[in-house]
Amino acid sequence: MKSDNKKHESQVIYNKSNTNKSESKREAKKVIIQSVGYPFNFPLMDVHSLEISDEKLFEHYSKEQWMGCDVNKGSYLFDQKILPDYGFKVLEVSPDNSIIGENTSIILKTEENISKDIKAISTNLTLEDVIGQEKAKSKCKIVMKYLENPENFGEWAPKNILFYGVPGTGKTMLAKSLANELNVPLYLVKATSLIGDHVGDGARQIHDLFEMANKTSPSVIFIDEIDAIALHRKFQSIRGDVSEIVNALLTEMDGISNHEGVVTIAATNNPEQLDYAIRSRFEDEFEFVMPSFEERIIMIENFIETMPFEVEVSTKKLAQMSKGMSGRDIKEKLLKSALHRALYDDKEKIELKHFEEGLNSYKSKNDNSKNMFV
Repeated sequence: MKSDNKKHESQVIYNKSNTNKSESKREAKKVIIQSVGYPFNFPLMDVHSLEISDEKLFEHYSKEQWMGCDVNKGSYLFDQKILPDYGFKVLEVSPDNSIIGENTSIILKTEENISKDIKAISTNLTLEDVIGQEKAKSKCKIVMKYLENPENFGEWAPKNILFYGVPGTGKTMLAKSLANELNVPLYLVKATSLIGDHVGDGARQIHDLFEMANKTSPSVIFIDEIDAIALHRKFQSIRGDVSEIVNALLTEMDGISNHEGVVTIAATNNPEQLDYAIRSRFEDEFEFVMPSFEERIIMIENFIETMPFEVEVSTKKLAQMSKGMSGRDIKEKLLKSALHRALYDDKEKIELKHFEEGLNSYKSKNDNSKNMFV
């Protein structure tokens, strides 16, 4: 009992002295910790897992005993109440080298809350559903062979691939169909979603993303609109959080951790605007081009099959009208627009004039958007 009192007293003294040293430091906004167990191995006890029944209650409990403590990324905090000397590693701090205060959010990282945020998507798409893009599909063979037998490639693995081309040409669609054909998990992330409210949020998401992909390998990570975080510095002023996200991504792409059986695919519409540090990490680049006349006919035929109204215009005529349009624009700006115009007119068939009106509206908007940059 006396020894317990002494331990408690020493903890109080530590907290007081620590608080005095830290008075000039900023309060941490967010601290992410992970349980690492005891410094020593105790038999009959799992020292590396900790089940939390109530996250808010745990946060209150932690804050009460660690109030005023210095926290740095990579440092350790020790419980002195229910599980004396049980250790927690500090994974992320925002900002770093700060103190735990009244408003600090303390989050315990567990398998459950990692998988809650990061989930593989499922799709029924196949490579045949991707019309055109034959060169890109052909180059995907190396990725498919690697994911089928990752252990055979070693250091020659195709780890990082860049998809680039005009919007709506099938970049995301090909990534989905690739993962479905191989029956492997696909983790699809928009780069814009990585920019969080606090510095460090996006970097943590990057590390968690690759950690989850490793655990479920072989797998594919698809980062869409990567230019949102990886534009060359001359095109944007780099915010602190974006810089941290880029650094975290570079660390993972460099393969400091061995991501065997994980392929990272990023997509952009403007490859020439990417920062060289990011672009140089991609071993190969797959270009996505606008569909040819014959490819547009096939696309239009496939789209029309699912339309609720009959189309009075031939697919060849529509393919001619849609010259210079991507697959997505054909569906959204030409076919869907014409369908809506037929509905406005109380028609049960989609006539040529409906397509012409939709096309004129599309061209007008495109011309206006171009004039904005003249």
